[in-house]
Amino acid sequence: MSTSLPISATGRRPARLLTQNSEMRRIGVWNWSLPAWAGRLADGRTYNTCPSAGICAQACYARRGTYTWPVVRAKHEANLVYVLDDLAGWQAAMVAELGARKFRGAWVRIHDSGDFFSSSYLQAWLDICRARPDANFYAYTKEVARFRALVEPDPPPNFLWVYSYGGIQDAALDSATDRVADVFPDEDAIAEAGWASQEASDLLAVLGPRLVGVPANRIPALLKRLAGRRFSSWQAEVDAERAVRRGRRHLQLVDNTRPDHSQQLAGKASPAHADQPRAA
Repeated sequence: MSTSLPISATGRRPARLLTQNSEMRRIGVWNWSLPAWAGRLADGRTYNTCPSAGICAQACYARRGTYTWPVVRAKHEANLVYVLDDLAGWQAAMVAELGARKFRGAWVRIHDSGDFFSSSYLQAWLDICRARPDANFYAYTKEVARFRALVEPDPPPNFLWVYSYGGIQDAALDSATDRVADVFPDEDAIAEAGWASQEASDLLAVLGPRLVGVPANRIPALLKRLAGRRFSSWQAEVDAERAVRRGRRHLQLVDNTRPDHSQQLAGKASPAHADQPRAA
């Protein structure tokens, strides 16, 4: 793996864009990675590569372990800086790198961390896929609205994707028609739900049955947060709680802006009106 530091610190571009970790090497898949979720670059800029992340940010494998090692984090941040500062140059470099013989017929997973954080970045990937029809590309994403608008109408034939639960756009997903992935506590929970596990090969997320079960990473702290739930049910709980809080704030606002009729009525209000409960 390249040890290039962010361009803002060294002035250099990453030497290689695509890499392989041990799991992906086993199934012949190459990775493109960005830093996960939100952070700050060495030059002081802040970023969020997963703008539609929901509860997944609390249980993200890419925010722990080897992903936090300085050399790995520096590589991922260098990738992001390249995209942010020179999208056209990065796109050209990616197309050139994919021209190597080893990528013919190979699979590239776009993002083992990060997501399609902007429409221009997503469009650049779609152009890359079309420029290299002899390679295959796939991705998990929580950017449902962006994909509905930019990908679904005319997807490159060599690009497959799966929508993953645990994001703030979960409500826009339809498990009856969309290819969807959900994180489950374990393999037994996946089987009980009637979903198909991708544990044997990550490619099953896009090549296997449409309902994709992902067993949770066996990190004790993350399993404790998951508390036996699926990502989809955990996110639904959070969404419901937020809806209740929004409703309460709305009621408080209505109550606080209501004209004070007590002076207008000059004490003529009936006991029934006086006993009306105030909004919570």
